[in-house]
Amino acid sequence: MKDGSLLRISHKMDCAAINSFPRLPMRAAPVALLAGPVLAGAALLMMTGCSREAANAASNLAPATTVETIPDRNVVTVVNPERFALARAAVRRESDQILANGVVAADVSRTYPVTALSSGRVVEIRARLGDDVRRGQLLLTITSPDMSQAISDLQKFRANEALTKAQLDRNQVLFSHGVFAQKDLEITEDTYNKARIDRQNAEEHIRILGGDPQHLSSRIEIHAPVAGTIIEQNVTSSAGVKSLDNSPSLFTIADLSNVWVLCDVYENDLARVHLGDKAEIELNAYPNRHLAGRVTNISKLLDPNTRAAKVRIELANRAGILRPNMFASVHVVSQGFETRTVIPASAVLRLQDRDWVFVKLNDKQFRRTEVHAGSVNSDNTQNILRGLHTGEQVASDALAFDRELQKSSEQ
Repeated sequence: MKDGSLLRISHKMDCAAINSFPRLPMRAAPVALLAGPVLAGAALLMMTGCSREAANAASNLAPATTVETIPDRNVVTVVNPERFALARAAVRRESDQILANGVVAADVSRTYPVTALSSGRVVEIRARLGDDVRRGQLLLTITSPDMSQAISDLQKFRANEALTKAQLDRNQVLFSHGVFAQKDLEITEDTYNKARIDRQNAEEHIRILGGDPQHLSSRIEIHAPVAGTIIEQNVTSSAGVKSLDNSPSLFTIADLSNVWVLCDVYENDLARVHLGDKAEIELNAYPNRHLAGRVTNISKLLDPNTRAAKVRIELANRAGILRPNMFASVHVVSQGFETRTVIPASAVLRLQDRDWVFVKLNDKQFRRTEVHAGSVNSDNTQNILRGLHTGEQVASDALAFDRELQKSSEQ
């Protein structure tokens, strides 16, 4: 080095330039280090710095990303899919329907209580619960101390009336001969009139209690006020009958030629029910018979527990098959029409409060698809409000299809 000056090497020299320095062979390395210790140290320092920068740059590079495809669990492959029948989603224009559960009840306007207006004890019962009775038919006989007291009062009033009548007749004869004053005659007539009124009131009291003033007896006969069926009985033989204000009806007779069906409609469906809507009723006892009625009343109150309103349907019961407290399935048919997608009701699988169908994708694959199912129609088809397109094919028996899938997964 000329003039003894030191060679200065910048630490910021480009790493590429450092790498371009000629590589000395291993044998010449000691000579280079001995010949220029300062130059060798500077070169070593710069090479160390470059190696750190290369390491930091390598650490900042993101690792390679591997994308893995997760299979769709709702898509299933079925072996021998021809074993399962398929149904095609169809569109049809029909009236809106609501399915509800109901119970048969007697028409309140055709229900008549049978009561006794006096207390006593039952002597004989001629009718039982469930019997058909005619108007005026004898139902039971009771012996009543109230009737005995009423008979005693009537006999007293009759005797008093007879006495006052005899006095009036005698005083009228005396008055005609001028030996009896007119004012005294008027007093006698007033006494007789009061006695006659007392006798009439006593007779009416006996009639109200159920007796006959012309045939006095302490026994009271209770007759059927109307023809019908006994739907309630609250009395037995030798039982005591209390007064009217402390005792329920002895019998309840109902005319079952027309009955009610009371069903619960939840508040979400109330807007779809209207007065005059037709209703199709199917009884559990007669599943193959469909009865027709009409909505005649929609309750203004909701049950706080079920959030449902009572809807009343009236229908004729000419055949007599409708009995109170029977369970019924009710299809309320609205007066308006809508276009709906329908599939067989058996094609809908209900799981965890959600509705599912199995839609065919190809020869062996099906997709389990969630749908929003509507009401079930009278022909065992179900309306699909959302989730299914017209023309798509679904497994017609979703329950059997799902069971087969579970067996396949277990194997």
